[in-house]
Amino acid sequence: MNELEYKKFYERVGAINGWDFSKVKCVSEGAAWDFYEEVSKRCSHSDHLLDIGTGGGEALLTIAEYASHLVGIDNSAGMIETAKTNLRESGTTNVHFLRMDAKKLNFPDGHFQIVTCRHSPFCTQEVARVLVKGGLFLTQQVSEGDKINVKQAFGRNQSASPDGTLMNQYMNELRACGFTSVQCSEYDATEYYETYEDLLFLLKHTPTIPNFGEDEHDFEILDRYIKENQTSKGIETNAKRSMIIAQK
Repeated sequence: MNELEYKKFYERVGAINGWDFSKVKCVSEGAAWDFYEEVSKRCSHSDHLLDIGTGGGEALLTIAEYASHLVGIDNSAGMIETAKTNLRESGTTNVHFLRMDAKKLNFPDGHFQIVTCRHSPFCTQEVARVLVKGGLFLTQQVSEGDKINVKQAFGRNQSASPDGTLMNQYMNELRACGFTSVQCSEYDATEYYETYEDLLFLLKHTPTIPNFGEDEHDFEILDRYIKENQTSKGIETNAKRSMIIAQK
């Protein structure tokens, strides 16, 4: 996908679903952490927290009790509308959602003790600017080696870069912005999707396979992939994630 195609895709998914995959029946074996659990462990009840690329806000709302004030931003109008709906339904009062470009954060210098970003681009200079001295930045990104057997089956994928390219770039940028400690971890977990419909939901609502469903052969390829990767636990693939924890 080029940038314009991805923006259109992201708007469509945001308006329909946000990033809510709670209904997908999938078992993961070997995941070394839960990202927002890691965030909550590092929060103080007096902290102000910024979540970049918050999507439908589902994850941020689960950690609302751990900080004083939480702000989720996203550049997608559809995602923010979904997030605001989720906020109203939750009854949470210390979370706000705003439409904002991650490249230009409309906040004062040193406004947040914690900045987070999961599976979304960010601007290292802006993250550094809005963090207090000694503040923490945590990001989890989807590694290039994620869903590798799915990508091989379709012969096209979201990124053709070598595994680790994105995280190495981000770590170098954070160090250049003055972060004194930049630590990276990764895991490669095995995932089992229970049904055809569960895997189909993933492919329709993420950019794992660009423009999935537009090629007339996509569903034939998917059927063949499922037959080749069906196990007693479900349809097997992998989830590869990287996490950076950096202190300013």
